Amino acid sequence: MSSTLLTRRQLVGAGAAGAALLATGAVPARAARRRTRRADVCIVGAGLSGLAAARALVAADRTVVVLEARDRVGGRTLNASISGGHVTELGGEFAGPTQDRILALARAVGVKTFATYNAGSNVQITGGVRSLYPAVPGIPTDPEIVAALSTVLELDALAKQAGVAAPWKAKKAREWDRMTLGGWFDANIASVKARTILTSASEAIWGADPAELSLLYALQYIAAAGDAKHAGSFARLILTSPGAQEQRFVGGSQLISERIADRLGKRVVLRDPVRTIVQNADGVNVLGDNLSVQARHAIIAVPPALAARLAFAPKLPKGKAALLKGFEGGTMAKVEAVYPSPFWRAAAGLSGQGFADVGPANTIFDNSPPDGSLGILLGFVGGTSYRRWASLPADQRRAQALASFAAFVGDPAGSPSEYLEQNWAKEQWSRGCPVAHTPPGLLTKYGSWLRRSVGRVHFAGSETSDYWIGYMDGAVRAGQRAAREVIAAR
Repeated sequence: MSSTLLTRRQLVGAGAAGAALLATGAVPARAARRRTRRADVCIVGAGLSGLAAARALVAADRTVVVLEARDRVGGRTLNASISGGHVTELGGEFAGPTQDRILALARAVGVKTFATYNAGSNVQITGGVRSLYPAVPGIPTDPEIVAALSTVLELDALAKQAGVAAPWKAKKAREWDRMTLGGWFDANIASVKARTILTSASEAIWGADPAELSLLYALQYIAAAGDAKHAGSFARLILTSPGAQEQRFVGGSQLISERIADRLGKRVVLRDPVRTIVQNADGVNVLGDNLSVQARHAIIAVPPALAARLAFAPKLPKGKAALLKGFEGGTMAKVEAVYPSPFWRAAAGLSGQGFADVGPANTIFDNSPPDGSLGILLGFVGGTSYRRWASLPADQRRAQALASFAAFVGDPAGSPSEYLEQNWAKEQWSRGCPVAHTPPGLLTKYGSWLRRSVGRVHFAGSETSDYWIGYMDGAVRAGQRAAREVIAAR
């Protein structure tokens, strides 16, 4: 049974509302030539969340149609072909402890994992000074940074109080939701150096500065960095091993979605953006540009910014609409440079990992293939660093990104054989990456709508997960949860 029941009057009236949408032009004139398919469930979005939902529903003998706006599957995961027949990932790519759902799904479709390169020394650049610290355990040795991280780990206790299911019900929810994560840093961490580094970490984790994030949201996110048996931890977010960056996928993370889509076959329809969702007494009519799917239920498995742009008839309840509209997409790009070999490993004993208090690429990783036959560095450009960088001409963006790499691992990084960048904030069918976040005040007002269905329409996507919000694992969890809702509602 869905958590929000539509009245019979609303359901019957939805047919008229849909006609009104057509009349006003909210639905393109191409509707006259739109083909029709029927299914038990129509899923909007062929990212990991939508595909995980489809896979679970097909296993439960439900008929499914998945509509995807892009010409590819995978959502915020994206492989790019590079020299030597290799691929590199321009979107989500890492997995780690307690991320059991994405790892199980990868195994089920025959995608193997390998360890992220994590040997030698990491690099810290602060105040113009470059220093090294061991990649294992991966904790900086700078006393100011160590002291700050000890303080930040106090957030774990607050996150446990907030929880993952309904942080807006926590005893101090309103207090935390009035404050930003940046405000908490300012009040609790005296070191300017440390606060600057924490800003760099925030830009890499959320694609946003600490001052943009509700503290309550950040606590929920930290609580979600675990599972039912392991409490969430800020350390698990930032560490390579044992942390969220511990493993990568052979063949690139998008391969998981491609393998699932291959098995789903013609159930997945590409190049068909959905514009309108109409509920009536008989079910749900999902209107894409080319296909109309008449189904008993629908699952919306796209980022909040895209869900908020859909036309619903009847309209979504005000709380649900306000929540979707209030989410802010992370502003992030990934930049990558390819070299004949990972020269930083043998030549300088570097892990290829590092963080800095200046950008644009202020957090980097070794993104080389498993056999090390090529060297690849990746850098995250997020938040304020992104906004300064993204408006520059392409040649200046490239030069600044490579200068960041060179500062970390040496001058040879300035002369790659290939350079790639993926600007997720400008990606039409994502509108942000790696995750949408909430500003102060939103969760306590409208958080109860986060996972609630509206009649026959259910909501997935990584932002709606309980654990591992914003990660591939969270996307899979949310899709599987939405599938269970549909199965139970029949």
